Amino acid sequence: MALFPPSSCARLVVKIGSALLVAPDGAVRREWLASLVADLAERHRAGQQVAIVSSGAIALGARRLGLPKGGRASLEDAQAAAATGQIALSQTWAELLGDQGITAAQMLVTLDDLEHRRRYLNAAATLGRLLGLGIVPVINENDSVATEEIRFGDNDRLAARIAQAAGAGGVVLLSDVDGLYDANPHTNPAARHIARVDAIDAVAGMADAGSASGMGSGGMVSKIAAARIATSAGAHLAIASGRIDHPLATEARHTLFVAAHAAPARKAWLAGGLTARGAIHVDAGAARALAGGGSLLAAGAVRVEGRFDRGDLVTIEGPGGTIARGLSEYDAADAARLLGRRSDEQAAILGYAPRAALVHRNHLALL
Repeated sequence: MALFPPSSCARLVVKIGSALLVAPDGAVRREWLASLVADLAERHRAGQQVAIVSSGAIALGARRLGLPKGGRASLEDAQAAAATGQIALSQTWAELLGDQGITAAQMLVTLDDLEHRRRYLNAAATLGRLLGLGIVPVINENDSVATEEIRFGDNDRLAARIAQAAGAGGVVLLSDVDGLYDANPHTNPAARHIARVDAIDAVAGMADAGSASGMGSGGMVSKIAAARIATSAGAHLAIASGRIDHPLATEARHTLFVAAHAAPARKAWLAGGLTARGAIHVDAGAARALAGGGSLLAAGAVRVEGRFDRGDLVTIEGPGGTIARGLSEYDAADAARLLGRRSDEQAAILGYAPRAALVHRNHLALL
């Protein structure tokens, strides 16, 4: 077993892109999918718990409804196609896994389900119970109700968040490319493949935003974003080609993003959040204090951006860019009134006893 064998990875998340699962004519690539399920079954028998993040509902539904542009001509088309295609997608997975003696379960989630702490914990509990029972959950974004404002937009980042919720040690993004290159290999024959990434910032500029197939929604930018989420939660992530049979059992070229030391669960959830409600900009001194493990005090804040309430997720922006995410102790209006003020001034400004920090270190995750 090539990537993340059961002996080294108790829980694995595997994401399958639309172009792999659905042929250009909109039909399921059933023979290829059966080979992948055989790989998954082998791992399952070896004791590895596997969750699947599967694209393909919109593409399958568009074929059945006769919708143009693969069902992506409008939001309404995409929602209708997803509602129709999800039945076909879940039925296909259930049949093929059932042929291997494995029970499948379906989980449909939206961005809000993994961004709100209580719902995230509920999703994590469901995943944990299913995996513990020997079930293979098949997860997809609930595109039938998601809108542009409340959606992941690609299943790469969804897979990383699922890995975080499930406590997985590895993520495999099966795609139509075999990893990260220093240039677009479709347009530059001299592009160099990168086998291992230890520092994501060093390769972020190499990403291409487009989906090579035109069928899915994720390009290399989304895959690198997924790698940030997964590795910050202690899960290694691999981008590998699914253009071969038995892609999980074959030694094939891929890119491995190596995980950092796993952050505590709450910190990992904060770091992986995608829907910050606003931002607090800080000076260089505050940035250094945060890097040293401190809280964000009002004295080091220089600007507030956005509209947020107490308890909302905000980014903390230093002179060189985003340095942290955390839960604000104040709404935006009160935070703005405290900018640059010392602690002994704040009660008179607000008319009530202030909290110790704009963002407390216990509710803050450095990026």
